[in-house]
Amino acid sequence: MASKTAMITIAGRPNVGKSTLTNRLVGEKVAIVSHKPQTTRNRICGIVNRGELQFVFVDTPGFHKPRTKLGDYMVSVTRQSVAQVDAVLLMVEPIANVGPQEEALLEQLGQTGEPVILVINKIDTVEKETLLAVIARYAREMEFAAVVPLSAKTGEGVEALLEECTQFAQEGPHLFPADMTSDQPERQMMAEIIREKLLWCLDREVPHGTAVEVTRFSERDNGIIDLEATIYCEKASHKGIIIGKQGAMLKKISTMARIDCEKFMGTKVFLTTWVKVKENWRDSDFLIRNFGYQDT
Repeated sequence: MASKTAMITIAGRPNVGKSTLTNRLVGEKVAIVSHKPQTTRNRICGIVNRGELQFVFVDTPGFHKPRTKLGDYMVSVTRQSVAQVDAVLLMVEPIANVGPQEEALLEQLGQTGEPVILVINKIDTVEKETLLAVIARYAREMEFAAVVPLSAKTGEGVEALLEECTQFAQEGPHLFPADMTSDQPERQMMAEIIREKLLWCLDREVPHGTAVEVTRFSERDNGIIDLEATIYCEKASHKGIIIGKQGAMLKKISTMARIDCEKFMGTKVFLTTWVKVKENWRDSDFLIRNFGYQDT
């Protein structure tokens, strides 16, 4: 069998489970997840190899109405990612109404003309009758190449999704080496892991106004990694919240991040974190690019 590759974008509203599905498909953590919307800011490729078949799943930021230049960038990433791919997975929740984010995405997908699989997530939370109503409702919006109900959380239906994706594979050389599971550099993944812990530990607007820059990433002769990172926030008051009383919150965030960094790297990590203020950085084109949010 000749080698084949399918590049498939996962699109949907914020917090619908796109990154959880990406991690489930790959079989390991390549995208950060949290209970907060707009966790994903950049496109991330998760790579799945099945013999001569290679699937490249493109995880995208949630489609939303932007309020900052960073938000504009995130929506732009999603719009670009649903074009010129072999197929798109439109991921929705099991709710029998089409929201404004889904309507906008359906319109965009209708314009690009790429094949679309409707992926209904969180089926472990609803009855069959509700699921059938969701399928019927979306069927009135556009013709889908397939409909796959699944649970990214439990893994139910994920193999069926991979089977459906096989039809879109194009003959040709693989895009990535067989041992590669993500296109994210290790340095960037370390920054993302730290940002994930900010999202889990902090409330309201504080975590959404943060960015993480890894300023040092070096490996000793014995394999231990020295990692230094700066957490940027938009207000002095937010800096105080991130650091916490007597540094307790920053210590908690750093400890959680270090543990996950060690799991990802498979070795001991010494992590040092700093907190600095960059006012209104989410509306600064220069700082947005400086923190790694730029079109590829």
